[in-house]
Amino acid sequence: MRTFLEAATGFPTFLFTVPLLASLGFWLLVAVGAADPRTFDGDVDLGALGLGGVPVAAAFSLWTGFAWAVSLGAVAALEPLASSGPSRALTGLAVLATASPTAWCATWAVTRLLRRPRPHESDHVLLQDAAPEFRTHRRAA
Repeated sequence: MRTFLEAATGFPTFLFTVPLLASLGFWLLVAVGAADPRTFDGDVDLGALGLGGVPVAAAFSLWTGFAWAVSLGAVAALEPLASSGPSRALTGLAVLATASPTAWCATWAVTRLLRRPRPHESDHVLLQDAAPEFRTHRRAA
């Protein structure tokens, strides 16, 4: 547990721990009905980043969670290799530079799954329009 806490509160994971805690607090407010999940949608357009179609808070929460997890895992895995001050700092910078784009890729993949299909993007036909036609064919006598 001590190793986990040191990794979560150390560089570079701490840079993702604080926004992750803020995100969890926001979703707790949403859960009790004190906030709306689309609160920040008017402020930011995520379409340019390829993350459109989901609430901004959801995309930010996913990115923060993935970045935190990647950073924490990388710091824990690379801990034995980076024991001295300069190598630890360089490793931390490398993890920071890697965690953010990796988290964006994972967030992009998840937001693609979460987006609602739009009529022009989907090959699905509404059930109301796809009602089968029953015809009776009688042979002429």
